[in-house]
Order: sequence, then C-alpha cells, then structure tokens
Amino acid sequence: MMNITVKHVLLCVVDAARQFKMSIAFMVLVASVWAIDFSLHPYLQKLIIDGIADQSISAYTSVGVPAILFILLSFTMSTVFRGYDYFVAIKMIPEMRKYIGQKYLSNLLSQSHPFFQNQFAGSLANKINDLTTHVPDMIQILSDRFLSHFLMLVVAVFTLWQVAPIFAGLMLGWTIFFSGLSIVLSGRLTRLADAWSEHGSTITGRVVDVLSNVMALRLFARKRYEYDYISDSFESAVQSEKRLNWNYFWVWFFYGYSFVFTLAVNIYFLLKKRDLGLITVGDFALVITLNVAMVDILWQLTREFSQFTKFYGKISQALRVVLEPLEIQDSVGAKPLIIDCGSIAFDKVTFCYNHKDPLFKDLTVMIQGGQKIGLVGYSGSGKSSFVNLILRLYDVTAGDIAIDGQSLRAVTLESLYQSIAMIPQEPSLFHRTLLDNIRYGQPDATERAVIEAAKKAHAHEFISKIAEGYQSTVGERGIKLSGGQRQRIAIARAILKDAPILILDEATSQLDSLTESYIQDSLWQAMQGKTTIVVAHRLSTLLQMDRILVFDKGQIIQDGAHDELLKEEGLYQQLWSHQVGGFLPE
Repeated sequence: MMNITVKHVLLCVVDAARQFKMSIAFMVLVASVWAIDFSLHPYLQKLIIDGIADQSISAYTSVGVPAILFILLSFTMSTVFRGYDYFVAIKMIPEMRKYIGQKYLSNLLSQSHPFFQNQFAGSLANKINDLTTHVPDMIQILSDRFLSHFLMLVVAVFTLWQVAPIFAGLMLGWTIFFSGLSIVLSGRLTRLADAWSEHGSTITGRVVDVLSNVMALRLFARKRYEYDYISDSFESAVQSEKRLNWNYFWVWFFYGYSFVFTLAVNIYFLLKKRDLGLITVGDFALVITLNVAMVDILWQLTREFSQFTKFYGKISQALRVVLEPLEIQDSVGAKPLIIDCGSIAFDKVTFCYNHKDPLFKDLTVMIQGGQKIGLVGYSGSGKSSFVNLILRLYDVTAGDIAIDGQSLRAVTLESLYQSIAMIPQEPSLFHRTLLDNIRYGQPDATERAVIEAAKKAHAHEFISKIAEGYQSTVGERGIKLSGGQRQRIAIARAILKDAPILILDEATSQLDSLTESYIQDSLWQAMQGKTTIVVAHRLSTLLQMDRILVFDKGQIIQDGAHDELLKEEGLYQQLWSHQVGGFLPE
C-alpha cells in the first residue's frame, strides 16, 4: 500500500476546500470576527465596571455608550453565526461530502480486479465513509478552532499588553508551551490514531464478510469460531485505542496543571498591581476574564487536538487504500475499440500471477471473427486466465492480445467492456429490482425489450409468478433467488446487451436439464454473428462449437472441432470417454 504522508492528507483537504472558496472565505471571516469579539466583549465589560466605579458622574452617562456597544456586538455575533450556519452547515458541508464521496468512489471503481480480491468490501465502504465524514470535520477544526484560536491569542495578548506587559507575557509563554508540546507529540499521536483507525476498518470488513456468509456459518456450526475471530479484532482495536487515550491522558495532565499554575501567577500580579494602584477594578476583571476564557478555550483545544489526530488517522488510512496506484488503466492516447468482425489474437503471450512461474509462455492462437470456441481442460489449466486476459482483468507479462488488430492496451477499458457480454458461473446481482438487474446490460432498453430478453432466457415464467413481478427486489447479491434463477437473470442481461463478443463460463451449470435444453436454444440464437467463447466442464455443451481448445498446464495442446478431436488420441478423447454424467472428472 501507499505510504501516506502529511502532504497527501493536506492535499486531500485543500482539494475539497478549493471547491467551496466562498464558504471557506466566510469561515475565515467568522474566525476573525470571533477572535475580535473574544477580547472586545471583556474590554467593554471593563469600561462598564470602571464607569460604575466612578461615583462622580451618573451611571447612565458613564456606561451608556459601552453598554449599547456591548448589546450591538452581541447582536452582530448572533447574526454572524446564523450566516455561518447557512454558508457552511447548510450550503458547504453536504455538497463537500458529495464531492469527496464521488471523487474517491470513482478512484475505487477504477481499480483493477486483483485490488478487490485483496480487500474487504465492507472495509472499502468504511474508508469512503471516513473521508466524506472527516475531511469536512478537519476543515472545520482548522478554521473554527486552530485559526480562530490563534487570532484570539493575538488579539488577547495585544489587549493584555495595554493593561501590563507581564500579563501578555504570561499568556504568550503558556501558549508557547502548549503549542510546543502539541507539536512534539503530534507525530506519535497521529501514528497511534492511524493504527486505531485501521483496526476499526478491519473490524467493519470482517463483520461484513461474516454477515455476507451467514448461511455457511449456520451450516457448518461456526458461530463460536466467527465470534472469536471478530473478537480478536475487537481486542486489538481496544488495545490500540487505550494506547492512544493513555497518551492523551498525559497530555491533558500537563495541560491541566499548567493552566492552574498560570492562573495563580496572574492573580498574584493582579493583586500586587492593584495594591500599588497601577490597575483599575475593570483592568482586574478584564485580565481575569481573558485568562479564564483563554484557559477554557485552550482546554477545549486540547480535546479538539485529540479529535484532529483521530480524524487525521482515519483520513490517512483511507487515503492509503483509495489512492493506491491503478495497476490496469487506459494508456495515454487510448482510443475506443471498434469491432469489425470480432477476431481475437494472442501473439506470443506470456503471463504469470504475482511474478511467479508463468502460466502461459509464448502462447499464440487466433480466433476468427464469428467463431464459436469451446475451452476445455482440468481446473487450473488456464481456461479462466485465458478469458480474464481477454477481459483485461489482468495485463499480459509479455506479448500482446488484439481484437480486430487493435491491441487491448491501446483501447479504452470502457469500450472493451461494452464490446463483450459475459455470463459467469456465479452471477452477481444488485440489491435492486429484477427489471434493473436485467436492464443493466443495456440501461436505455425499454421494458418490452427487457421482457423479451427474459423470455429468451426462460426467466419470464418465474418472474411472472412473483407478486411484484419485474419490480421485485432480489436482495443483496440476489439472495432471494435460487441459483438457477440468478443464472437466468444473468443470461437475460447478456442477451439484452447484445455485444459482438460473448463469453460463457459454465453459463448453464446451475440449471436443471429441461430448462438447460430450452436455454441452449436461446443461447445458440444469441451466439449467431458473434465471436463466442464457451468455458465448459460438460463437454456435451460444446458439440456445436466450431473449434475446441484443450488446455493443459497453460498450453493449448489440442485445437479442433469435436469430431476431429475424438479421432485423435489425446487428452480430449480421454476426457470424453471418462465423463461421468456429462461432466469432467477432477
């Protein structure tokens, strides 16, 4: 995974803020006004107290102007905060969450097939949620806490300097201690917060993984095992959070007692200067008010700092995944794939998984446009890898694959996927309606076209018997449907897509024999005029193929029609003669 630095987190925050310049500017304005109000309110109180203490003139005369200004300032601040609610809470934050979510979801959806094989789906969703939640939170802390409090300190020090430099020096000295200790500890705290956040994402991923396989949990009576498995993650998260909070404990310990010490020193000098007649009663009240208020604010700031480090940790661990470099992406200048006849050519292709021994080595094979090709071989012989390379779920290690003379690396991925329809052995359905799942093959298809495709896939019969028909939701991953029903929906989806290249990976393996015989006719019609690749363990489904490629240990050892291969003494003849129930033996 990527090594995420402060720069990456900062760029993420700045990018989000740049989209809402007006709202950010208003946040800075509010921070500035708030900082001025922090000292101006106590200063007006000082004038009021000094005015009341002066018995030589009327109280109304002495405090009238400061009192009116005090009330006007309160009205102004109330108005400013209502403006903040509108420009920030109402206008900016929801739109910022949307922008961040869309941007980083797009990054994730562009990742390669191996990336998703190595991640928990629940953990990935949690990382997007962390970014949409905590990037706006961090922006608010930076503006509403750190910036505003820094400006408050500047204005407060200036105000206290007017009373006596010693009071300004005490506040400035304590603040330097506070800030220095925060900076020194920030690296350790952010590392601990990052580790704690990563444990949280792991827990989410494991919980989702278990809930997604709850049927297997029941059938194998593994409830206790899974409980212990997830409990280990909870225990790691607990220890991680305890280490983080223990560090915060000592930070707050030093901050808290240093607050008390600074306040005591201030009171000592106030009493001394009051005895000498160097300050007024109003000055006394002003210094006490500013110190108590500043101590309270800085105490809150320590809490905000702990939140800031936690937000930083969550953003950092999320970026570590969502900014992972793309393994497979469009090359510079990639053009849309243009299908003429749909020929597929492997030219001296070498391919290996994770830099291990190559599965394919100098594999060369030509599939003519419109041909119907069957792939046969034992498990692990290379059939699925052959298909995955055509889909460019993986890139070849050496050599090239071309469709109609266009290298897969030179065409856009989107145009490649639009040109291929695939019916997998285990179809994936969305938790949406049956209509939406079939229409996924052609989003702009009419309902009539969807129903026609469903009829060809022999799915219309069971859909019509469901109370809500095509508007019925199928549950997560199609759990409300049987395996055969899910397969028929996937077939209908592929028929509706009507792409020039069709790939079937055991497309009828989950169907009963009668339904399969019906669907085979529909699939045969769907194959007409298309380049078709069929992966099958049941060799009887390949009788009408133009060619059958027999794979063994990553090599194509036989290539020919069914009748031709039966006449040869080879692996295909052995497989055919040893089939049990029409399936290949392991």
